[in-house]
Amino acid sequence: MNVEFKLSNPVHFLALGFGSGLIKPAPGTWGTLSAIPLYLLLASVISTSGAIYFAVLLLAFCLGVYVCGKTASDVGVHDHGAIVWDEIVGFLITMVWFEPTLINIIIGFALFRLFDIVKPWPIKLLDKHVHGGFGIMIDDVLAGVFAWVLLYALHYFVLS
Repeated sequence: MNVEFKLSNPVHFLALGFGSGLIKPAPGTWGTLSAIPLYLLLASVISTSGAIYFAVLLLAFCLGVYVCGKTASDVGVHDHGAIVWDEIVGFLITMVWFEPTLINIIIGFALFRLFDIVKPWPIKLLDKHVHGGFGIMIDDVLAGVFAWVLLYALHYFVLS
């Protein structure tokens, strides 16, 4: 099936992670990689105000519900692999309160991708039964939470 996205459309551009979702193979991985510069930018803010980081996360989630849902509707494919704004938000959730060190970014990236790909319960349940823009976003939000918990545990028990 040939799907036509329009990068000139700001909604598609954001849903496609600034175009990173069009890179093959593994568009979700490329989308997550595109979140790293955004995280590095936000990491400087979180050190002075966690409230600002959470406000940006909430805004990014709400924006994602709209842009992912609209883009999926425009192309007629629910949660097309090229729609990666959800991966960006999921990675930003994974990295909440962690310093932007290379080891944190690598482990956070790997953990998020693991949970996003494997989709353990209840992530898989949400992925199958929740639709629209919210459905596209929520499984990655939960994958980000799972990855955050494991990254926190690694810091607490291993990396400290």
